[in-house]
Amino acid sequence: MAFIDSIKERAKANVKTICLPEGMDVRTYEAAANALKEGTANLIILADDEEFAANNGGFDVSKATIINPKTSEKLQSYIDGLVELRKAKGMTPEQAKELLTTDYMYFACMMVKNGDADGVVSGACHSTANTLRPSLQIIKTAPGTKLVSAFFVMDVPNCEFGENGTFVFGDCGLNQNPNSEELAAIAVSSAESFKALVGAEPKVAMLSHSSMGSAKHADVDKVVEATKIAKEMAPDVALDGELQLDAAIVPSIGKSKAPNSKVAGSANVLIFPDLDAGNIGYKLVQRLAKAEAYGPMCQGIAAPVNDLSRGCSAADIEGVIAITAVQAQMK
Repeated sequence: MAFIDSIKERAKANVKTICLPEGMDVRTYEAAANALKEGTANLIILADDEEFAANNGGFDVSKATIINPKTSEKLQSYIDGLVELRKAKGMTPEQAKELLTTDYMYFACMMVKNGDADGVVSGACHSTANTLRPSLQIIKTAPGTKLVSAFFVMDVPNCEFGENGTFVFGDCGLNQNPNSEELAAIAVSSAESFKALVGAEPKVAMLSHSSMGSAKHADVDKVVEATKIAKEMAPDVALDGELQLDAAIVPSIGKSKAPNSKVAGSANVLIFPDLDAGNIGYKLVQRLAKAEAYGPMCQGIAAPVNDLSRGCSAADIEGVIAITAVQAQMK
């Protein structure tokens, strides 16, 4: 069974309520119609009357709950709640109302904070910053979280590498140039996400342009140190580095370049040294290998809030809805 099919089956087993704050984008309605038809989630779409009329595309979202934040019966309680949450920053009722009725991500996060929704999927027509800022201000980080980071689930067709062609790539969407401690935290979180979503044991490769000392550079040193820290943080996780990409996933090359590694040649979680490498890497695999790229999913927030690439398709959104629902089950 393909990765996303297994996720959808899990989502249908315990249906959660996911909020989609981008009712101003037709892709939201196409994805919602398909998700509702499959029964992977109960959906709330945020849109005013004009946005709904202009963008619903004729898709059948009759089973969704359409909420206009400007006229919602919950608006006043959300205003009061947001003022309380942000009073140390000087938030006024007027400012809170403006945010909740013009930036729907704030309304969506208040829904999750108040138990009116289980998760949020956004980002089809908004930046990552616009998705994460309200999440961190309202929902905040999960207990014990060292760093909020982002990952993609990559499902590569006809691929003998990884977990039957399925990988987690991190961080490909959020942290620009993580230091060794941050890179280690990304690795440990990504291993947990892989196990939770894919259901297999993670094998984590800390990627570099060097394999086990084949090159000398400060960039390599960062990955070496991150590997050491990550092993101390999660001693039970199969994790190794530094490894070049081919040494990480190709058995014969892994055996040649890192013969003593239990990860080399069989990695299914790939940790990139910085955002440039991660973002380029996932898009290369998505476009050239025709992989399905689900994400960027966020890890480290107290409730599931997931970002989307602005180049995403309706099918991508539908997949992330199902993944978010499964994450909500685990909360």
